[in-house]
Amino acid sequence: MDGVMVSEDEEPSSRYIVVKALEDGVVIMGLTRGKDTRSHHSERLDAGEVLVAQFTELTAAIKVRGKAEILTDVGKVASGL
Repeated sequence: MDGVMVSEDEEPSSRYIVVKALEDGVVIMGLTRGKDTRSHHSERLDAGEVLVAQFTELTAAIKVRGKAEILTDVGKVASGL
């Protein structure tokens, strides 16, 4: 995602992440905004599957559990290592 810059004044819905599962059973959870943070959606991926997720007015954070490669507009990170 080289060259993609997101300014602070852009809508949260304009930001995406890509999660590629490196093992079976990777779980991605969307967490809500507001006074009480809670899980509002989850997906389970098997090795090689890819999920493109979007931050929205409802989704403030995305949690990844398991071994995965995560691409964002600010770089790449691995989870579950």
